[in-house]
Amino acid sequence: MEKKIEDKILEVKEINKSFCKGTKKALQNIDLTFTPGIYGLLGPNGAGKSTFMRILTDGLKPDTGQIQYKGNDIYKMKDRYRELLGYMPQQQGIYDDFTALQFMKYMAALKGISSKDAKIEIPNLLKQVGLQESMKQKTGGFSGGMKQRLLIAQALLGNPEILIMDEPTAGLDPNERIRLRNFISEIAGNKIVLFATHVVSDIEGIAKEIILLDRGKIICRGSVQALLKEVDGKVFEFQIAQEKERECRQKYKVRNMCFDHGSYRVRVLSENIPEEEGCIAVSPDLEDLYLYKTSQ
Repeated sequence: MEKKIEDKILEVKEINKSFCKGTKKALQNIDLTFTPGIYGLLGPNGAGKSTFMRILTDGLKPDTGQIQYKGNDIYKMKDRYRELLGYMPQQQGIYDDFTALQFMKYMAALKGISSKDAKIEIPNLLKQVGLQESMKQKTGGFSGGMKQRLLIAQALLGNPEILIMDEPTAGLDPNERIRLRNFISEIAGNKIVLFATHVVSDIEGIAKEIILLDRGKIICRGSVQALLKEVDGKVFEFQIAQEKERECRQKYKVRNMCFDHGSYRVRVLSENIPEEEGCIAVSPDLEDLYLYKTSQ
């Protein structure tokens, strides 16, 4: 019988992690609660996202703090926790001489899935990610998108209750990114899905909650709609002459500058209404919030 969705709670309590004998603070006082749905973990490179992923997957121990799943300490659960976990790391080598089918069988064996169960599960997963026609092809000839889909398929082995994905759309072209986002949304179901990225558009439309991490700290969290209220009335667009480009960058937080016919169309963030000709207020999006919060 499927466990109740409300019973699936992953709690992160006051996690801290430092490197270089405590001189480099990678994570500071991370306190979060996850229930089924998609969470977007945003942050610039070096924000602490990958360190957090490694801690959640029991690949790295925190200096202080606790992580509990359904009230149980994950470090005491050990293999029982890992059996409930699907992980797609940011970088994972796929042996080029393996076929997709061989790779999946190898990963199933590592996860302790019986060959009998794997024989049923693997073709279904490869079909889910659109690789059923390519399962006997060597992965060395796969495109970036195909490799990413294969890595998602291996993360789904054993029907995990928690799915953690570190930069799953890295290196993909726009069409592949869209297909992958849609697929993640489809498979989320009653799983806790944590999608870490520094590409805002990857998660803006599919995450029930955004967590913005910078320099090891949570600087804001909430639904997209709730978070955007913070920058409502602070985003503007106007036209400037070409020679004012440097002055504009010094004066405002510039989100975009589009050069067209000798002038720039500019999108900026400002606490006050810019005194620029033709200036209009525009609706903010998550990238505006990202710039506003991470450049302070």
